[in-house]
Amino acid sequence: MPELTHDEAVVNGVRLHYVESGDGPLVLLLHGFPEFWYSWREQIPALASAGYHVVAPDMRGYNASEKPHGVDAYRTDELIADVTGLIDHFGEESAHVVGHDWGGAVAWQVGIERPEPVDKLAVLNAPHPARFREGLRTPSQLKRSWYMFFFQLPWLPERFLSARGYESIENIFRDSAKNPEAFDEEDVRRYVEAAAQPGALTASINYYRALFRENVPAELRSLLGKERGSLDVTVPTMLIWGTEDFALDNELTEGMDRWIPDLRIERLSDASHWVQNDRPGRVNELLTEFLAE
Repeated sequence: MPELTHDEAVVNGVRLHYVESGDGPLVLLLHGFPEFWYSWREQIPALASAGYHVVAPDMRGYNASEKPHGVDAYRTDELIADVTGLIDHFGEESAHVVGHDWGGAVAWQVGIERPEPVDKLAVLNAPHPARFREGLRTPSQLKRSWYMFFFQLPWLPERFLSARGYESIENIFRDSAKNPEAFDEEDVRRYVEAAAQPGALTASINYYRALFRENVPAELRSLLGKERGSLDVTVPTMLIWGTEDFALDNELTEGMDRWIPDLRIERLSDASHWVQNDRPGRVNELLTEFLAE
């Protein structure tokens, strides 16, 4: 890891650990589940070398960041405020926002609800939230998303993921990557170590619990014919999608231009859900090219 600085910021009332590198326009890299800043280890030096100030936080609840108690601490408005708070912390009016998996879901919501501080939006293997809600109505995606329903249970998901020395966390990375060099033993050890931080598993699963609490009322409003509000994304957006994703159907990438008029989609074969780890060189090329346009 070349010239990485570790630091902390208190934003939105929560202490967030982050790493940073480089100088120039601000780029925020938001990781997913069950990850932490280290998921961007291939992208941080590439973007810093391309002339950007790259900041990769541990999102609230993960690794070295603070882990607020309770499901409500992980609601969408809190996660959005963390992102905009980081932009303010670095003295910037705007930033490029890049997110993968849950970080991608948060990036989408920032682009929908708080587009003013977003220069460009890049999302990796996370569908637009409205498209995902549609997908959950299909048997194929519903089957793939079984774990989201399992995560609604109290304490049992934490017990399952931590069993046998966090074997399930190890397998998430070892078994689903397409590139055999995507994760070595040291990488897997780091992910397990991050997940084993006190309170980290509950905090990370609370993202899913909060998501269901927010979206069940939204679905009821939809059935009653009441408007849910605009879900449009007006900033330039790129979706990078590994086509061998174990959790998400490729069909979720279709029809997203209904909400995103300025949308570019790059589908990468031989890449899994961990697209930035399976195809780091290509992802780096796409990100640097898109952000420079």
